[in-house]
Amino acid sequence: MGTTGCVAFLFDKKGLIVVEKSTAIEEDGLMLLALDAGAEDFSAQEDCYEILTLPEMFGEIHASLEQAGIPMISAEVTMLPQTETVLNDPDDIKKMGKLLNLLDDDEDVQNVYHNAIMPPH
Repeated sequence: MGTTGCVAFLFDKKGLIVVEKSTAIEEDGLMLLALDAGAEDFSAQEDCYEILTLPEMFGEIHASLEQAGIPMISAEVTMLPQTETVLNDPDDIKKMGKLLNLLDDDEDVQNVYHNAIMPPH
């Protein structure tokens, strides 16, 4: 364990807006709306669309999407890892899950950011 922010250089502060794929707007229309509002990146995932923004543009882009009536699953400024590590070993997955649960239960911990990719159970 390290001190607060000791690995912050491994993460990028970004605005992340997640939109469900079942929205009434088509992918191209949503992408154009987001990019025209100033979004940095747009990607289609399996079940949602992810819109990345610079932190200082987050509010403006979020407001543009709200004004257009786009329902969002989540919208926040967060820390995204620059690299990811896939955990395949069941023992490693169990240990990481336990660590995340312990950190989540600690009242002094405000946010936890990590780069582990764990397959769903």
